[in-house]
Amino acid sequence: MARVLVADPIATEGVELLGSGSEVDVKHGLNPGELLEVIGSYDALVVRSETKVTPEVVEAAKNLKVIARAGIGVDNINLEAATAAGIAVVNAPIGNTVAAAEHTVALMLALARNVPQAFQSVKQGEWRRSAFMGIEVRNKVLGVIGLGRVGSEVCRRAQSFGMRLVGFDPFVTPDYAARMGVELMPLADLLGNADFITLHTPLTPSTTNLLSHDEFKLLKPGARLINVARGELIDEEALLEALESDALTGVALDVFIKEPPDPASAIINHPKVIATPHLGASTEEAQREVAVEAAEQVLNVLNGKPARNTVNGPVLPPEVHQILGPYIPVGVVLGKLLTNLAEGQFVGVTINYDGEIADHDTRMLQAAVLEGLLSPTSSESVNLINAPMLAKQRGLNITEQKNTASQEYSSLITATLTTTGENITVSGTSLREEVHLVKVNDYWLDVVPSVPYLLFVDNPDHPGSIGAVGTVAGQNNINISFMEVGRLSPRGKAMMVLGLDDPIPQDVLEEINRLPQINDARLVKL
Repeated sequence: MARVLVADPIATEGVELLGSGSEVDVKHGLNPGELLEVIGSYDALVVRSETKVTPEVVEAAKNLKVIARAGIGVDNINLEAATAAGIAVVNAPIGNTVAAAEHTVALMLALARNVPQAFQSVKQGEWRRSAFMGIEVRNKVLGVIGLGRVGSEVCRRAQSFGMRLVGFDPFVTPDYAARMGVELMPLADLLGNADFITLHTPLTPSTTNLLSHDEFKLLKPGARLINVARGELIDEEALLEALESDALTGVALDVFIKEPPDPASAIINHPKVIATPHLGASTEEAQREVAVEAAEQVLNVLNGKPARNTVNGPVLPPEVHQILGPYIPVGVVLGKLLTNLAEGQFVGVTINYDGEIADHDTRMLQAAVLEGLLSPTSSESVNLINAPMLAKQRGLNITEQKNTASQEYSSLITATLTTTGENITVSGTSLREEVHLVKVNDYWLDVVPSVPYLLFVDNPDHPGSIGAVGTVAGQNNINISFMEVGRLSPRGKAMMVLGLDDPIPQDVLEEINRLPQINDARLVKL
């Protein structure tokens, strides 16, 4: 019988379920040396956030087949080491969804009716009813930033209060939002319309300080803000300024950039702020559900079945890898390019396979494109296993087309992202075991994306265009690794792609876009 080590506390129901199909040892609080000493005799390891699964632990785990995190985050597990060792890593992202949504609603109602302040007043022997006049949430506008699992659950609950729902999430389709009764709009419009604003986006480079000085200037008078997602989504300095200037009437925070926050912090002690100590997932039901969810997946892996939430990629059989393996990174790169170059709401993706790869089952290549498309926008670890499921949850329409003939290359993947703005099409292939981007919309190119950043520039094919961009890059100490140009005709429309070793700050990108020789410039982080 397989042996399972439960190294961190999880609900009894999860331990009991594991015991129904394996031999379970519960050993909490092992120090790193103790864990290294015992891990070699186990087939599965279950952790929460306390135990660190380092490369040394993975190396010592000679029999380990699966590592389960009873929760969503896996930052305490070295995914690279686990994947290299052929160990599946699974998590439990669904179990705490309702808990986080309900806590969001609880904080919204507490803000509306001044519940914490009134409670404290009564505890002090006061009875000041007029001092805590509240507002009703009925007929108020709730702005939901991020319409993933938790954001969607918040919307469902807010509807029962008779609230009008508006949302901002570039990565869901208008049809998906409409089915929830949510009107999609740009972030600036949401901020100007919402009475209550709640954050439910993942933390990525593009969402760090999502709400800062400029955004708080757009708020509707009387707006109230709730954050049960990640503290880094809000610029805390700008938040304090918005509170002091009365741009915000009230704020409810469950998360902070530094946890626990400084008790002397001006935000914590501000009279308009109510706070809780990261309680979003802290319900008895959520703890039971994440434990059971993790246990189910451990047993699936131990029994040779696929796990629902594998967060590291599967190993391809040799016969599949020989044909399709080189094109998996091609699909991932194409997906990332689509997400970074797109404007408007996502509607669907069309993937064309030309040449030799069209003769095979291309589901893994589809998953690769979707992984690249969704990974920059998701708080969950997106991979070849869960990408199709996540795309379906977001309401994306996926279309595949195959053509066994290919005029330009032995095999070619072309992906088109349909949005409410302009569609984007990119094509790529594999040559000499390298990814080659060969077409963007109508422009033929040959770009090997071997650097961290790519700058895509639309410009007329006139003398001086290339030099103008290079001059700005040089003035700002941005190193250009390579440049490729595609054009539709001499002195007609053109596109240049610059490979960069350094990121372009936003103000420098804006400077490039203001150049008279440039129509549009967009930076892609790979």
